[in-house]
Amino acid sequence: MARSGSVSGVESSAIGLLLRAVEMDGAKRFTEALVCYQEGLNLLLEVVKGTTEERKKQHLRTRMVEYMDRAEKLKLFIEKEKESGNYHEQLRIENDSAGNSFEKVFGRFVNEDLTYVEIEDPYVRNVHQIHNFLRVCELLIKLKSKVRKIKLLTGEDEGAKQQKDRFEEIRRSLHKYNIELVVSYSSTLHDREIRFNNGWIIKIGRGLDYFKLGDGKFAVGYLDMDLRPCHETTVDIFHQKNLKQLGATGT
Repeated sequence: MARSGSVSGVESSAIGLLLRAVEMDGAKRFTEALVCYQEGLNLLLEVVKGTTEERKKQHLRTRMVEYMDRAEKLKLFIEKEKESGNYHEQLRIENDSAGNSFEKVFGRFVNEDLTYVEIEDPYVRNVHQIHNFLRVCELLIKLKSKVRKIKLLTGEDEGAKQQKDRFEEIRRSLHKYNIELVVSYSSTLHDREIRFNNGWIIKIGRGLDYFKLGDGKFAVGYLDMDLRPCHETTVDIFHQKNLKQLGATGT
């Protein structure tokens, strides 16, 4: 009985992921869709292995083939668009929506090919903005990338010493993970962009600072950014092959 309940729970999770994959696919958020297809199919395979009823097993296998076929076509489409330099997808973060942590928005692009990251954002100045940058750094470590250098270009705060002291603290902390942090400043910077040297570019309309401040330091969402309501913004995702040269010379 316990095993039946376990399979039922896994099956429910698999269905949820695959339905989201279809939704993201229809919205042309193809990289998100592909991740959901892959994760959903892995769970559905567990369900097949745990199912003894032959009729149901055959039904699940048929559905798996359908989803696998779509996932493979989607993967080939993404690779083709990447090769041609035309890949672009867009997602819109709605006002007051949740579930938009950095991991959800661009964590899927952090892989073993990633060794160097450039971030341009004029507003990494205040404490909460610097914390957002720190969360990106933590994500790169958490997802076990091979990042060895992070370069940040931002605006200089009026209290520049405090801002630089905070960056220095982050720099020392990252050094323990064999990651070099280089921070420089621009008074004319306007664009907001994250560039990964595995080819991915993420442009967030509001930069890293798209989370609302929340109701207090002891309110739900203060620590878990997936529970934090967001400002409305647009995220554009591109892929360029020549970005693979980023960081190759150590500049």
